[in-house]
Amino acid sequence: MLFNSVIFLFAFLPITYLGFWGLRSTRARHIWLAITGYVFYGYWNPWFTLLMLFSTLVSYFAGLGFLRWTDARHRKLCLVIPVTTDLTLLGFFKYANFGLDTFHSALQLFGQQITLPHLNIILPIGISFYTFHTISYIVDSYRGNIKPTRSFFEFAAYVSLFSQLVAGPIVRFRTIESDLEALGATSRTRWLTRGISFFIVGLIEKVVVADSLAAFVDPALAHYHLLSSGGAWLAMLGYTFQLYFDFSGYSTMAVGLGYLFGLRIPQNFNSPYKSLDPSEFWKRWHISLSTCLRDYLYIPLGGNRHGDYQTYRNLMLTMLIGGLWHGAAWTFVGWGAYHGALLALYKRFGRPWDGLSRGARQVGMFILVVVGWVLFRSTSFSMAMSLLHTMFVPTGGLLVEQPVLALGLLTIATWWAMIGPNVYDMQHTFTLRRRVVLTAAFGASLALIVGSPFSPFLYFQF
Repeated sequence: MLFNSVIFLFAFLPITYLGFWGLRSTRARHIWLAITGYVFYGYWNPWFTLLMLFSTLVSYFAGLGFLRWTDARHRKLCLVIPVTTDLTLLGFFKYANFGLDTFHSALQLFGQQITLPHLNIILPIGISFYTFHTISYIVDSYRGNIKPTRSFFEFAAYVSLFSQLVAGPIVRFRTIESDLEALGATSRTRWLTRGISFFIVGLIEKVVVADSLAAFVDPALAHYHLLSSGGAWLAMLGYTFQLYFDFSGYSTMAVGLGYLFGLRIPQNFNSPYKSLDPSEFWKRWHISLSTCLRDYLYIPLGGNRHGDYQTYRNLMLTMLIGGLWHGAAWTFVGWGAYHGALLALYKRFGRPWDGLSRGARQVGMFILVVVGWVLFRSTSFSMAMSLLHTMFVPTGGLLVEQPVLALGLLTIATWWAMIGPNVYDMQHTFTLRRRVVLTAAFGASLALIVGSPFSPFLYFQF
């Protein structure tokens, strides 16, 4: 089920909203959110709800173990068993075939011709996100950062919360715990206008901006070998903004939906293309992921506490794993390595970079990000190298379809992403003017939803 679908907007959401506010107790609302989360997730494939339920049960009982035992041995078991279980499930469904293919390629390098099976595995949507939720819950419980909940339905509601279940943001239990525990006393109208406003702005980002960009980006990149240098730049600039507005739009809608149900989901994007350096970019882009990588990987590896070379190593390892988290392909690993190198280089040579003008740093950082997105978008290294060659070596060929319209869309997207306000900078009070604007924007988005082909969110595949 998609946020930008008729069944969600006019069936699932109204029923879920009215049912939630028709209940009075915190426990009843936890149960309702858990049930609706499973209905939402099961819309794609009901069998995968069993996988999420199993992961939820393992982590929930581990949390109860932390409450029962205080000795190091039992606490370590309560950490290792659920984390290993979750990573094993994620590894099987997401990386089994990648591992087999990589092993097969390695054997071929040494002249070994062995046929390995290719498993017919269907990747469950959102498994990377809810696995992060359960693992962060267990690790925070082990560290003493949170007190595990005794309420199964509170924990199940947290894991299966439909607004952020399949494409984030990654919400840690400690950031939402107080709101979950106060659901029985929260006011329906407290964040109502803010929730509606956030949701509609996110819908505009996705349906009006991202999907419009996709109309010329996807056909162009499907025939990337025919593009001219100008066409390659137009296509990659279009993808740069398509990816941002698609994922930012989803996150904005998720935050808005959270407000509608009395839950404050944290910000996931803060105008990342306004960044002036690699470090700032990762403080603005996919904030929930970057903070998780920092807290659960980079800092435990040693962070920047043991000298420069250890810091560079930790940055590279963190970003390599972050790249692999996005997908089972070497291009994602390459993208992670690229950003790890940028972070390490900035750590080493940041002072000369910071001496440049603000405008030069923003434009320079933006170009570096676009280059990285070439790796992220490409299905192979040969595609990435071909695109980069076309972009930086003058090459004849085709432009994108309807180049004038593409330039117009890119102008709007550039202004909004690099100059204009993000959703957190906007006013969300319902003045008459804002009501008219939001109503018109929702109507335009709905017309595009009804009249356009199916358009899933890009981050569903991760």
